[in-house]
Amino acid sequence: MKQRFVKILICLLVSIVALLVSFLVADYLYPLTIYQNKTTQTILAQDETPLWRFADNSGIWRYSVSLDEVPDYYLDVLLNYEDRHFYEHMGINPLSLLRAAWQNFANNRIVSGGSTISMQVARLLDPHDRSMMGKLKQIFRTLQLEWHYSKQEILTLYINHAPYGGTIEGIGAASWSYFGKQPKALTRSEAVLLAVLPQAPSRLRPDRYPNRAKQARDKVLDRLADSHVWTPEIINQVRQDEVWVYPRRAPQLAPLLALRLSHQYPDKDIIHTTIDFSLQSTLEDLAINRKKQLPPKTSLAILVVDHTDMSVKAYVGSADFNDSDRFGQVDMISALRSPGSTLKPFIYAMAIDEGMIHSESLLQDVPRINSDYRPTNFDDDYYGPVSATEALRNSLNLPAVQLIELYGPRRFASKLASVGLPLISVGNDPNISYILGGASLRMDNLVSGYSAFARHGQVSPLRFTPTDPLIEKPLIADGSAWITKQMLVNNNQLAYKTGTSYGYRDAWAIGINPRYLIGIWVGRPDATPVVGQYGAVTAVPILQQVNALLLNKEHRLNRPLPIMNQPDSVTIAKICWPSGQVLATNDPNCHRQKNAWIFNNIIPSTLDTLNVLNNNIYRSGWINIWVNQQGERVAADCKNAQKKTIALWPMALENWLLPKERRQSLLPPIDKNCPVLGKDVFSPLVITGLLDNQLIKRLPGQQTVTIDLIPQGGIGQKWWFLDGELIAQSKDNDKVVVTIVKKGLQHLLLLDESGQIFRMKFTLD
Repeated sequence: MKQRFVKILICLLVSIVALLVSFLVADYLYPLTIYQNKTTQTILAQDETPLWRFADNSGIWRYSVSLDEVPDYYLDVLLNYEDRHFYEHMGINPLSLLRAAWQNFANNRIVSGGSTISMQVARLLDPHDRSMMGKLKQIFRTLQLEWHYSKQEILTLYINHAPYGGTIEGIGAASWSYFGKQPKALTRSEAVLLAVLPQAPSRLRPDRYPNRAKQARDKVLDRLADSHVWTPEIINQVRQDEVWVYPRRAPQLAPLLALRLSHQYPDKDIIHTTIDFSLQSTLEDLAINRKKQLPPKTSLAILVVDHTDMSVKAYVGSADFNDSDRFGQVDMISALRSPGSTLKPFIYAMAIDEGMIHSESLLQDVPRINSDYRPTNFDDDYYGPVSATEALRNSLNLPAVQLIELYGPRRFASKLASVGLPLISVGNDPNISYILGGASLRMDNLVSGYSAFARHGQVSPLRFTPTDPLIEKPLIADGSAWITKQMLVNNNQLAYKTGTSYGYRDAWAIGINPRYLIGIWVGRPDATPVVGQYGAVTAVPILQQVNALLLNKEHRLNRPLPIMNQPDSVTIAKICWPSGQVLATNDPNCHRQKNAWIFNNIIPSTLDTLNVLNNNIYRSGWINIWVNQQGERVAADCKNAQKKTIALWPMALENWLLPKERRQSLLPPIDKNCPVLGKDVFSPLVITGLLDNQLIKRLPGQQTVTIDLIPQGGIGQKWWFLDGELIAQSKDNDKVVVTIVKKGLQHLLLLDESGQIFRMKFTLD
């Protein structure tokens, strides 16, 4: 008897060992691959509201959560209803299986499954058919789960893979889809409903069958009452709640940012962003409404950044993601585009930083003649003497070209590239056209570059996620940044710069308010020109609307706006034109006085153009002359000659100056008895053969008029322009024959090598 018992025991042990070995071999050969059921990707706003989700190949959306992110009372309901012995069994509850088998046999139909939570997870991860072999497969997978994972991990897998109707899996996706909230914010009534919903997700969907869902919820409440899980008071209170859910919808905000971050972080299930959900929603609605006012196929982009920490608060990459006619799925925030004039603040800031100019330095808005690159202003006019502030605010082109030519385009491009603002052009050979949009860049980099004017001269990359580091790279000094921002301010709250690329392809407005950087772009993504579309008209209204929304938001939050105090390195000085220096008001060399912001107490003299500096035919700035007792110019060795210092305006500005400011008035006549030796320092440029404002009549039967024009004064090569078009060139005082064809008012312009200009108008009748 004893030997028989030993044999049975040995056989039993051998069987157990054989089963264990078989299980281990099968586990090795057929591993449970949970990674194939990876949670789909969800992009979250700063408050953890889903912005966008990327479903798997089957269209399923899962938003994974941990056990800590669901209410304890949800877990109480789930375990009591689904598997009250979850923590005691090894994944399989034999009593439950036997009870389910008997019920199914007695009723000749499936009444219950007897599956534990572990078994349900096994079926969710590796589906099987409803057969004996299918059940054995499920049991094998369940044992694998219990072998490799803890109870907490298995329970986490369940709450993230349980079906909730349609394409929703997991309590995270269900909570947001049905109730518009995070799982940890679920009420007890909502928690009970989501605990029972996976039993029959299609039949109990609360958005379609609220009565069925309520009956199922109340059935669970009855079981909770029988098991004394909750008190009767709580159960009665929950029973009174109606079943109400949001109309089910998938998260659909910031799609282009979601695509960008998904490519950047392909292995992350949940991507937390710094996006302000309500602001993003508001600006997307604004963009959709604005597109109705734009020409066909035109899109727009809006980027909002909190410059106190460089976190991106709104990212609208196109006018409407779903509008294919407007290329809605092309992200214009990350696209390469011509920046137009939006780079101008950087050259002014760098010039201030180098001590080349101050805020009121005299610059020259005059035609360029000694260069193949001859840009004009947006309105095709010239304004002559302008201050640095006036030139920047009015986005005048020639002063900006004057600065970059003196500063050096390679140096300019290199400094911008060093702080994350690379400029791309054909051949990548920096030149003076860069300052007017002759290179391409991305809006996100451009807005990042503007952080220099809000962050004390430091440029910081944009932060899209809370874990992105705040990095700072120096571009300019604090004082230079502060002065440049003041030069851009158009009212007390907003400093901004507009830009329009060649051919009206891109309209820009980049703004800086006390807390935010705002980037606006409008244009066609396919780069087709849109005539009449430019920054001041198209982009600025959107910028002002966004700025008003942001300031109102700050007011509602009762949050004080950051203050950028005037740095100690910045002072105010009264300077005089044309010298750019500090002079007494009654000094005869102080022709026009200006209040200027000065950096590091440096008051630079007035800059000339590179052409004049390289070939100074007519000197400007301070010159020394000698005069006699009658005030006439004489040679330095003449009797009783006295030295006199005079401030002269740049020669190219002559035609825009008041008569008393011109060289002819500033330089005294020459004493014939003791004349100045050598060539006179000034010879005014004039035109003979035609009078200003003259009316010209054609001879009877003639369609054109021919006029002989002779230049007098000036020096060297001459260029003749009629209504802005070059019509002739001459040297010295050579005659030019001009044929006039067009009727009406016309403008004639003559320039010489020194930059001296003579203009006149006439009318052909």
